[in-house]
Amino acid sequence: MKLVFAGTPVFAATVLRDIIASGHHVLSVLTQPDRPTGRGMALRSSPVKALALASGIEVLQPHTLRDSAAQERVRALGAEVMVVAAYGLILPQAVLEIPRFGCINVHASLLPRWRGAAPIQRAILAGDAETGVCIMQMEAGLDTGPVLLSEKLSIAEDDTAGTLHDKLAILGGRLIVEALGKLPLPPSLQPETGVTYASKIEKAEAPLDWRLPATQLARQVRAFNPYPGATVGLDGNTVKVWRAEAQAETGGSPGAVIAADKRGILVTCGEGTLRLTELQKAGGKRLPVSAFLTGTPILPGATFDNLS
Repeated sequence: MKLVFAGTPVFAATVLRDIIASGHHVLSVLTQPDRPTGRGMALRSSPVKALALASGIEVLQPHTLRDSAAQERVRALGAEVMVVAAYGLILPQAVLEIPRFGCINVHASLLPRWRGAAPIQRAILAGDAETGVCIMQMEAGLDTGPVLLSEKLSIAEDDTAGTLHDKLAILGGRLIVEALGKLPLPPSLQPETGVTYASKIEKAEAPLDWRLPATQLARQVRAFNPYPGATVGLDGNTVKVWRAEAQAETGGSPGAVIAADKRGILVTCGEGTLRLTELQKAGGKRLPVSAFLTGTPILPGATFDNLS
């Protein structure tokens, strides 16, 4: 199969790696332009660009696919299909119609649940028991196209957005290779019921609201690991919480510390308590709770102070 691949982050690079290994002919790769990052704001290539260049594949980085010049460049490649995975740019109808088999998307949810930008985090936040990957025929709507292939994946109780991302990327790579070998596949229209939208994760969502149930806060910690990291306030400073467990114990007002030892910092919530087990002060390293308490002693009766 002669194809063009469009993607940008690590998820997409994992998918592209499997496509390359499967022997399909990747004519060119589309990825977002290099972005300034870090303290020095040096330009950094996307993971997809790095993989493509290392594999000897041409890389195109248009700022938009809406102009005719970019569309003609894609058309001139002569691809039979375009595979899209977390690309980050909108594909206009003119581009969707270029390849013989159209454009197919590797989407990390069980559509129509969690259409949109952050399906992995939103699934964890919502307490979903399972998720999966859909290979979808793209159309103008946001993740509204018919599904060509899908597979479910259970969400483990200790899955973070990071661990679930890696599992889904591996699944997505396997499924897209299977789909490419079977094109054209019969499309299955998405049901009209059960539609949910996975809006982009914002840093403003990071603070833990101790008035909420501990089970919900534990999901928030997992969903925001590794980005943006759930946060709490302590003595006017921001502390990130990377791991936490919901507990049934009760006592005290929301945000109050009822125990602090090597097992964790136990904090009262609106329902139950949350045991914090891995934390990070601003400018510091991620630490297990025993090491964190050595440098930042916390006594029962202390209060975390960032109610939302």
